[in-house]
Amino acid sequence: MGRVIGFELNSQEPEKAAEFYSKVFGWEISEPHWDYWSVMTGDTVKSGINGGIAKGPDDYSQGIRIQIEVDSIDEAISTAKRNGAKVIRGKMEFDAFYLAYLEDPVKLGIGLIQKK
Repeated sequence: MGRVIGFELNSQEPEKAAEFYSKVFGWEISEPHWDYWSVMTGDTVKSGINGGIAKGPDDYSQGIRIQIEVDSIDEAISTAKRNGAKVIRGKMEFDAFYLAYLEDPVKLGIGLIQKK
């Protein structure tokens, strides 16, 4: 079962978004790394789903994507495509995980994450 493990808020003004969410909700927002600000929405006492704020890329300039953890990103991409999804960005490798971005059949953006 794929579990929602994070979110990504995409904006063409990520600094402004980071300031807003920090001031309004008290989110802890890190310094940017590759136009991506990590966000912590909870702590060990009061849990929450963490995520990030990003400068939206050309293929998703603004909007919210949930991040879904999967056991096999290759299988999840294949199954999603068979069920009407469009691959926006194929499997990308990072230090601790693989990531892909898809658009579901009703054009909602999702991210798939497989931890290494």
